[in-house]
Amino acid sequence: MASVARSLVRDAERFFYGFGKSFGVIMASEIGDKTFFIAAIMAMRNPRITVYAGAIAALAAMTVLSAALGWAAPNLISKVYTHYACTALFFFFGLKSVYDYFFKKDNGEESELEQVEHEISKGRSTPRELNEEGKKKENALARMLGMVFSQIFLKSFTLTFLAEWGDRSQIATIGLAASEDVVGVTLGGILGHMICTGAAVVGGRHLAEHIDERTVGGLGGLLFLAFGAHALYTGPEA
Repeated sequence: MASVARSLVRDAERFFYGFGKSFGVIMASEIGDKTFFIAAIMAMRNPRITVYAGAIAALAAMTVLSAALGWAAPNLISKVYTHYACTALFFFFGLKSVYDYFFKKDNGEESELEQVEHEISKGRSTPRELNEEGKKKENALARMLGMVFSQIFLKSFTLTFLAEWGDRSQIATIGLAASEDVVGVTLGGILGHMICTGAAVVGGRHLAEHIDERTVGGLGGLLFLAFGAHALYTGPEA
């Protein structure tokens, strides 16, 4: 009985540790990221709930996919290797972010916000026309189906999914799931995305314009370095 209790406590600790670490990584890397600006700009021109639903659906799908890849990795590669690979990724992204903050100069390159604005403007459509049919729906189920399959939802989902693919938060999620509790990592990541995207949708352009991308990146880099140092100190799980 005592061994079962200890096992449950150990599992709970792993869950909350993975949850907290994943949540922290997402909060540090997604504020001011391309997916953040996509949600902020689209929410200014379209129904917020539809934009939010599309973005969260994409980010949740990406988080589940990344966590699944990380969970499968230790079954193919030794846990020791996956642990130190994850640690190396934390140091790499952390050092790169800190280096960019201190040494990268602004040579007239477009900011993330400007890049996103150009991408969205390429395929801009009239929100009133897109939502005209949805407004005629009378029951809740019809409105929900209209939201899910609307062009705005699909655009929000597609832009967010493609922007997140290969992003540092995705790579970090894969690494975390390889060494931490996969359920905790998944739920922590999704909650982090929900909060960041919610802030983007509610704050809109005002919030986006007042975010210092370099400062946020530098702080995120420090957090990545802290996670890397902790992983190096604790070592791979026995």
